[in-house]
Amino acid sequence: MNIEQEEKINAEIRRLNRIFNKIDKNKKAVVLPLIETAAFYRVTLRELEVVLNQEGYVEQYKNGENQFGMKKRPEADLHIAISKNLTSIIKQLTDLVPAEERKKAG
Repeated sequence: MNIEQEEKINAEIRRLNRIFNKIDKNKKAVVLPLIETAAFYRVTLRELEVVLNQEGYVEQYKNGENQFGMKKRPEADLHIAISKNLTSIIKQLTDLVPAEERKKAG
């Protein structure tokens, strides 16, 4: 991980901490790793999106002399998997926010 990525992740951690600051202090120790992982996922998704926007979601392949076609880029599969994981983490975090705070935000 380079310094720029680390700075982006730390900025995202701060942003998520502000959003989820109403979570009970007893649960905060459990929440911090979720927030850190969510921040990493979000930054990684942005990086993958840059690659996918430049290169596209599919690429040509050639196996042997007569076998060729198009296939999904590995970055596309990563993007899909990380998006699902990030959605799951955000739901977990949101569920930990007190119900009255969720109603205010809704």
